[in-house]
Amino acid sequence: MNHTLETTVSGRTLKVEYGKIGMLSNAAILMSYGDTVVLTNVNASDKPREGIDFFPLSVEYEERLYAVGKIPGGFIKREGKPSEKAILHGRAIDRPLRPLFPKGYRNDVQVVCTVLSVENDNLPEILAINAASTALCLSSIPFTTPVGAVSVGIVDDEFVINPTSKQREVSPLELTVCATKERVVMIEAGGDEIAEDVMYNAIIFGFEECKKIVAFQEEAMKQFGKEKVIPELYTVDEEIEKEVRSFSFDMIKEAMYITDKDKRNEAMDNAKEKISEAFNEKYPDNIADINDVVYRIQKEVVRNMILKEKRRPDGRDFHEIRPISCEVGLLPRTHGTGLFTRGLTQVLTVATLGALGDVQILDGLGEEEFKRYMHHYNFPSYSVGEVRPMRGPGRREIGHGALAERALEPLIPSEEEFPYTIRLVSEVLSSNGSTSQASVCGSTLALLDAGVPIKRPAAGIAMGLVTSEDLTEEEILTDIQGIEDFFGDMDFKVAGTEKGITSIQVDTKIKGLSNECIKKSIENAKKARLFILDKIKACIPEPRPEVSPYAPITYTMSIDPDKIRDVIGAGGKTINKIIAETGVKIDIKEDGKIFITSNDSVGAKQALKIIDDLTKEVKAGEIYLGKVTKIAAFGAFVEILPNKEGLVHISKLDVNRVNKVEDVVSVGDEILVKVTEIDNQGRINLSRKDAIKDSEQQTEQPIEQQ
Repeated sequence: MNHTLETTVSGRTLKVEYGKIGMLSNAAILMSYGDTVVLTNVNASDKPREGIDFFPLSVEYEERLYAVGKIPGGFIKREGKPSEKAILHGRAIDRPLRPLFPKGYRNDVQVVCTVLSVENDNLPEILAINAASTALCLSSIPFTTPVGAVSVGIVDDEFVINPTSKQREVSPLELTVCATKERVVMIEAGGDEIAEDVMYNAIIFGFEECKKIVAFQEEAMKQFGKEKVIPELYTVDEEIEKEVRSFSFDMIKEAMYITDKDKRNEAMDNAKEKISEAFNEKYPDNIADINDVVYRIQKEVVRNMILKEKRRPDGRDFHEIRPISCEVGLLPRTHGTGLFTRGLTQVLTVATLGALGDVQILDGLGEEEFKRYMHHYNFPSYSVGEVRPMRGPGRREIGHGALAERALEPLIPSEEEFPYTIRLVSEVLSSNGSTSQASVCGSTLALLDAGVPIKRPAAGIAMGLVTSEDLTEEEILTDIQGIEDFFGDMDFKVAGTEKGITSIQVDTKIKGLSNECIKKSIENAKKARLFILDKIKACIPEPRPEVSPYAPITYTMSIDPDKIRDVIGAGGKTINKIIAETGVKIDIKEDGKIFITSNDSVGAKQALKIIDDLTKEVKAGEIYLGKVTKIAAFGAFVEILPNKEGLVHISKLDVNRVNKVEDVVSVGDEILVKVTEIDNQGRINLSRKDAIKDSEQQTEQPIEQQ
C-alpha cells in the first residue's frame, strides 16, 4: 500500500512516499523536495555481529549522473567508485544518526541513499539526511529520534532556508544544520569570514526549521511507521564487571592521572597486562567484556577528572592552548612549505603551483565543473606510532582534507590576481588531537611561503565537551588532545581569520548540544584562533613578494575572442605546434584571456610573440619584415604575419625599374615591406619601394644634440 505525506519547507514541497517501491527492504522511501528526488533503503541484520566493540552502521550516498542528465566521462560509461563529494555527503548523513541509536546495539545497519533526480535549487545532500532519518523512523530498526536538516544562506543580510542556486551564488555563508527537536547534533559550515554572532544566529535559525521537519517525520511514523523491534543490546556480565572493576580501578586511575602522554600510555599498558594475567585465563570467552570494562573505567576517570575535579589529563587550564611553533621554507625545491606544531600534533603542508590547465575536472551532480584550488590530507600510521599497511586515502582523510580546503577557499586569490592552480598537501607527522585544524595552520604557512597573496592568514582550533549523564552539567575545553576527543562528547572545529569564521564542523557523541554550548564554543574558539594567528604572523607576516624560483612563471595576455580560433587552429594544430616549439602550457579563456605557463622565460616569451603575431591586425601604413613565399611574373607574395600574406607588385619591388621579379627577390628571402592598402575584400597590397624610401628618410634625419 502506498502512503504519502507532504509539508512545506521554505515555500517548496517536501514529500515522502512509502510502500510503493523497494518492497523487500526493511523500509524504502522516495523523498522529494521540488524536483530533487532521493531513494533511501534501510536494512538491518537479524542478530548482532559477534566479536566487535562498535556499532556497525554503514551509510552510502550513491550518485547517478542520469539525475542531472549527464553521461559519465571517460572510456567506461558507467559510475565507478564514489566521488569525494559522495563520500563527504555519506559522512554527513552518518554523523548525526550514529549517536541516536541505542547504546550497545551491535546489529549491522545499512543506509543507502540513491540520488535519482536533481534540481539545482534543491540540494540532494540535504534531502538525503532527511530521507535517511525518515526511512529509519519508518522501519522496524530501533531508531526513534528523528533528525531534520536544512541549509542556511545569507541574502541581502537576511537568513534564508535552503537557498536556491542563484541565492547560493551571492550568499557569503554555506551552512548545514542538523538537529532533533531538542538539540543540534551536527553543523557543517563554510563562510566568507562570518562574524561569530552572525554564525551563531544562523545556526539557531536553521535549528528552528529543523524542528518542523522533525515534526513531519514524527507524523509519518505515527501514520504508517512499522512497529519497532526490541533490540538485543550488548551488556557486560555483572559478575565480571564487578571483579574487574574491583581489581583494576585504582590502578587505572593512577595511570590516567599521569600528565605525560608517553608515561601514561606505558602505565596503562602495564595495567592492562596485569588485568589480562588476572582474568584472561579465568574468563577466556569474555575477553571482549574485560576490555570493555577497562575502557569504561578509563572514560569514567577522565570525565570525572574534568567534570568534578576541574582539571585536564595534561594539567592545562580548560582554555589553555598547548605550546605552538611555526616554521616555513623547510624543503629547498618545493614551492612553499609550512610546519605547524601544537603540543604533540604536528603537520607539514607543502604548496605546489601549477598552470591553470592543471585544475581538477569534476564529473558529478553539482554545478561546479572544476577545482583550481585543492587540499589533500594524509594520515600515515607512523603519526600515531603504529604499524599498519599503507593504503590510499580513506573517508577520514578525504573528510579532513575537504574541511581544511573549505577553511582556506574564501582566502585564495582569483585567477586574475594569481594565475595559478594551487595544490596543498598536508602530511600528518604526529597526531594527538585536531590534525585537521593543524592542517589549516600549516597550509596558511605554506601559502604565505609560496608567495600566494591570500586575503588574510587563517588558523583553526578544536573545542571539546564533557557532560554529565543527564546533560545538566558541561565543561567546554579549548584545543582538545587525543584522549579528550576519545573520551569526550564533542569535536567542535572552527577555522577562520582575525575578521571571521571560514569553516565549522561539529560532531557529537551525545544526543545534541545546548544552544549555550554552541555559543560558548564559537566565542572561545575565536580567542584561541587569534592567539594562534599571532604565532603565524610572528613567523611570516605576509606572503613572500615573489614565488619560488622553482615554480612556473605565468604570463597573461588578452586577445579579441574572435581570434581564439586562429590561435587554436584546425583540430588544435596551431596551438599544439606552439606548445611543441616552446615547451609551454597554454590556457585560453572564452573572454580572450590567455595564460602562458613555463619554467623557461625564453620559451614563454617566444610563445607570447607567436600568439601576438597570430592575432595582430595588419594596419595600412606600417612596415613589416616579411618572408617571400611565392613568385609570379607580376610580383612576389610575402607573408608579413602568420597566415597574413600580401602582394608586392613588380612595380613596387624596388626604387629602380625591375624587369624580372627574380632579379630582386627569391622564395625564402626576408624583406621589409610597407602596407599601402587593404582593399574591401581584405587583400593586402605591399610595397618594398616605399619601405626603402621610408628607411632612407629616417637615416637622413639629423641626430638631435643631447
